[in-house]
Amino acid sequence: MSVLLNQKDFFAALEGARQPKHGGGHPFSRAWAAGELSRVQLGEWAIQHFYYIDPIPQQFAALYTRLPDLDARQHLLENLLGEEMPACPEKRHPDLLRKFARACGVSDERILRAEQNGEVLPTTRAMRSWLWELSTIRPLGESCAGIMVALEGQLPTLYPKYVAAMHKMGFSDDDLEFFIVHIEGDTEHAHVGLELTDRYATTPALQELAIAAVRASAEMRFSMLDGIYAQLVTRKAA
Repeated sequence: MSVLLNQKDFFAALEGARQPKHGGGHPFSRAWAAGELSRVQLGEWAIQHFYYIDPIPQQFAALYTRLPDLDARQHLLENLLGEEMPACPEKRHPDLLRKFARACGVSDERILRAEQNGEVLPTTRAMRSWLWELSTIRPLGESCAGIMVALEGQLPTLYPKYVAAMHKMGFSDDDLEFFIVHIEGDTEHAHVGLELTDRYATTPALQELAIAAVRASAEMRFSMLDGIYAQLVTRKAA
């Protein structure tokens, strides 16, 4: 790409880059939305997802220190505080996920000791490592695109279908608080991510890298779902 895209075309390219490997198209996500997964299977997903998201507050903090602009830092700080919830510690997002896991029959001890017990899948490790790479060493346009546009931007389209299916399974709103808070918050986070990506991807080359980061993040998350699906669904069928 040798010409700098205007904002409208750049935003379209960023959002388009997550579509080929959008998590909603994965067989595991489709089975979840259709109500075909058991509580046991959802609990196994929660173990993997917890390992992936547990360091996100620290990753956001690392990215925060790299942002040169006050308003950008304030946006990310709001996101960080939403993850950590200092005024209401029991509402931290990783802890809300542990609450969901308990509703699926997974103990806190098991989810917290997944790494020591050899339960973390290689694809889950790769997803977590990629987020550390984005937040600490990649150019800022890639960081904002790969985290906020590619990943947070997917959740408002994924989680409503999951919640509807799990309500039919008998989960309460309290059990599902982890999903509900992301439906409410991540639409705005994705929009901020687009704005910040546009701010920091100031050359055609940086725009290309940002688009590639969206594609890579979507592929990494899809691969993580591949690992979970292979463990829980394919193996069970065999």
